[in-house]
Amino acid sequence: MSTRERSGSGRILTRPVLAWATYDWGSAAFNAVITTFVFTVYLTSSAFGPQDETSSALGQGLAVAGLVIAVLAPVTGQRADRAGRRTLWLALNTLVVFCCSACLYFVRPDPAYLWLGVALVAIGNVFQEFAGVQYNAMLPSISTRQNIGRVSGLGWGAGYLGGIVLLSLLVVGFINPEVGWFGVTHDDGQNIRVAMLLTAAWLGIFSLPVLFTVRDRPPGRHRDADVGSGGEGDEGTGGEGGGGEGGAGEVSQPARQGLIASYRALWHTVRGLWRTARHTLYFLLASAVFRDGLAGVFTFGGVIAAGTFGFSPSQVIVFGIVANIVAGVATISLGVLDDRVGAKNVMVFSLIAMVIAGLGVFWLHDAGQTVFWVLGLLLCVFVGPVQSASRTFLARLIPAGREGEIFGLYATTGRAVSFLAPMLFAAAIEIGRRFVEPGTDAQYWGVIGLVIVLLAGLLLLLPVRPPEQPAVSGGGRDARSGPGDEPSGRS
Repeated sequence: MSTRERSGSGRILTRPVLAWATYDWGSAAFNAVITTFVFTVYLTSSAFGPQDETSSALGQGLAVAGLVIAVLAPVTGQRADRAGRRTLWLALNTLVVFCCSACLYFVRPDPAYLWLGVALVAIGNVFQEFAGVQYNAMLPSISTRQNIGRVSGLGWGAGYLGGIVLLSLLVVGFINPEVGWFGVTHDDGQNIRVAMLLTAAWLGIFSLPVLFTVRDRPPGRHRDADVGSGGEGDEGTGGEGGGGEGGAGEVSQPARQGLIASYRALWHTVRGLWRTARHTLYFLLASAVFRDGLAGVFTFGGVIAAGTFGFSPSQVIVFGIVANIVAGVATISLGVLDDRVGAKNVMVFSLIAMVIAGLGVFWLHDAGQTVFWVLGLLLCVFVGPVQSASRTFLARLIPAGREGEIFGLYATTGRAVSFLAPMLFAAAIEIGRRFVEPGTDAQYWGVIGLVIVLLAGLLLLLPVRPPEQPAVSGGGRDARSGPGDEPSGRS
């Protein structure tokens, strides 16, 4: 093994990796501030009309956005792969998200502005997801097979921490005080609207390092041409760090083709994966299910904290901040396990722990807030590692030059089953009403619905064959070997 490969396996805090993780630190602000804690709450408030109408409008907008993502994500990723312009498309998609975020300043608290706000949030969600496809596809090019777990964990953890740092600043500086920083008040929604400008600035500033550091790989260049740009000596330019099932060399494709031809090529890819790399498709299905369960944990965690355990709104915000900090630190810290014991083992162990913790929340729902603080934060310890390990597991399976396309499928499959957690959460509550005493709140039964989704994802994951795990020490297997080199990586 060369010096560069050894250094890549032992050191992750290189310039490309830090620039890549910085993007996650900045881009997570869109989800944390705009779609989760601040702007959507503002948009569904009484200032924009009856709550059922505003919530329905937001739901419709996000549903359309989800459909667009599901249909277009793999094709946009594929076309970026063919053109070899992943960084360019990351920049363009991020620019749209930046513009949508900044334009939220013009959404005044008036029913006439409701659909403008919905449209901006929906468009921002679409291009945020498209940017995420390109961002995830960069992971193999700034890491080696020996450190890809730690690199992914660093990025995902930075996202948790960056989003919550900005949220905390906005809550302290603008959202809570009657007169915030720079004299901003609540009049005409100025506190929220100015917060959107700062969110856009945060996103834009922290997106720049990766755009100026990580270079596009020419189309058709094989992954094994230069391995481990995350190492010393070739920062910002190198090749891909992971291999893939089905042969890594099949990347010589035309740089340009029409949209219809792109869908034909996508169908060809899916058929090819079914024939030669079936476990990649199995994993896409399993991950779609358990990722929806993970999303449900964060979506409904605050609801259960308030409704079942009696948290006040301010306590929910504090819990959300602490939960994200715990998730971020745990994801960064446990990334080393991904490299040492394998991404699948991390996912399986974490999902089992989450199922047990979820059942604990259900059975101990009447034991007070301390139970939720302990078990709720325990759930958060494992959410990030599962998400990060899922990304690295797939990155190790992808054939060279197909990262954008396969991560596009990853986004699509996730959207395709995004109804599972909300549906089972609601269904479990309806079932619970038949078992609790009349007049007793059955909300805590919703936890069972989330546990079922997580358990289903775990059971679907168990038969999936993982790629061969290289030794962390760098001895023995060469870093440029891919999972396509081992028989167990195929169906």
